[in-house]
Formats: sequence, structure tokens, C-alpha cells
Amino acid sequence: METAWDDQLRTAGLRVTRPRLSVLGVLAEHPHVDADTIATAARAVHPSISPQAVYGVLKALVGAGMARRIEPAGGPALYELRVGDNHHHLVCRGCGVVADVDCVVGEAPCLAPSDTAGFAVDEAEVVFWGLCADCQVERSRHGHGTGTATIREGVGT
Repeated sequence: METAWDDQLRTAGLRVTRPRLSVLGVLAEHPHVDADTIATAARAVHPSISPQAVYGVLKALVGAGMARRIEPAGGPALYELRVGDNHHHLVCRGCGVVADVDCVVGEAPCLAPSDTAGFAVDEAEVVFWGLCADCQVERSRHGHGTGTATIREGVGT
């Protein structure tokens, strides 16, 4: 049975496998999630998928340009399917929710370093930190943040 991902995998030079389809399905429903969350969710449709297989699939998808790995400071690497548009991220210091934000200004890369040190810069990654609306409300109610950092699935998509 053909899936929506089959052609994209083949175009990227990857074989269509059940683990890849499972991981892609999870990423389509839950962007900005870590590998452990992906593995747990993928097991719902592919019970025998191992964490090692998930890491292998993620590495292949990132390498083929089908997925993107982001690494907000102080947290695990997160994965998303939004690629190729040089977008950036907002990260909540309270709960850890991640939201996409389009390029700051101009064409990619959005920012130019004062000294390239000989690099040919083709991408700039910006992470904006702050408090999401829910954590702002929580802080105003209690006079401080929640102190927890969990990823709320499906937020910021």
C-alpha cells in the first residue's frame, strides 16, 4: 500500500521502510519532539521498532534533508519536518514549548556574522527565548514560573 511519504523517501534516495514511515507519521503529527517521544509514539503503529532504529531513521531523514534537528540549549535535540525555509524558533523557558517563527528579515541567511572566518555562510539559526502565553499567566497567578520544562506536543505548529 502506497503512502504519502513513499515518493518523498524515494526522491530523497531512501528506501521505503516501515520504521521510516512510522517516524515520519509521528513527526507529521508532533513537530518539535525528541527521539524518545518519537520512539514511544512510533511503537503505537510499529510495536517492534527499537530506539536504535528510530535514531537511525532520524539520522537518515536529517541527512537526506527531509527532517531538521534543532538543539535548544539545556534540552534534548528536537526534530521537525519543516525544512529548507531557514525559519527559527521560540522556546519557552517555563514549559519548554517550541514554536516556529519565520525568518527575521531578508533572505537566507537572515543574519550575517561580522567575520565569516573564511566560511561560506548559507544558514543562520536563531533561537528566541522567553515565556509562552500559558506560562505568563501561570507566573502572574503565582508570582513565578512553573519550573518545569516539558514539551507540549502539537503546540507551535
